Amino acid sequence: MKNRIIVSAAGLLAGTLALMGQITASEAFTTAPNTVFPLLDSSTRMDMIDYFNSGMSNTSTNNLKGQSAVTSLSDKALSVKMTDSSTAQIVVLDAGSGQVVAVISTVAAPGLDSSIAFFDADWNALPDGNYFAKPRIDDWLTPEGKANKAEVEMQVPFMLASYNYDPSTGKLLLVNNLNRFLDEDIYDIVSPYLRPTLSYTWNGKRFVLDR
Repeated sequence: MKNRIIVSAAGLLAGTLALMGQITASEAFTTAPNTVFPLLDSSTRMDMIDYFNSGMSNTSTNNLKGQSAVTSLSDKALSVKMTDSSTAQIVVLDAGSGQVVAVISTVAAPGLDSSIAFFDADWNALPDGNYFAKPRIDDWLTPEGKANKAEVEMQVPFMLASYNYDPSTGKLLLVNNLNRFLDEDIYDIVSPYLRPTLSYTWNGKRFVLDR
């Protein structure tokens, strides 16, 4: 009962913020449609936030009978362990007079690989390309890699990269995870040609690659 009172109070606060035109990451998480988080119904998501805010280590059973839990939470970002091999991060971005919600989904395949989708505050899908351009292989190349681009393209069929947003800096960090996918001898050849990370900054309209 006490936990439900806490959740209700949090819900009232979130509703007040929504009326003011502002939402928090926790409110975005609990109000997201099931199509965005099919493994977790809204009630389960509310419980997960309550457990985290109460300092409890409880996990919640998802729709695949696995265990899920919120792992970090701030006003602007929430991270959640969805399954043993997948995570999600919900990010609330200030965009002019409104807000954009980004959902980063990461799976182990076998190296961690992420995708990102964008929504407005009412969870209407937005064109991803308006807010983030997925890096091309050229963006990952080091100066040495640019001189050996043909070798990289021959050895690397696609990139594997995990994404994480840091609300304190407004930066989106992409981490190169090809070492978990390529054979060791091939990775040793191409690793000097590829950047270990890429950094993007939210400029109020879109994520821009830091040069």
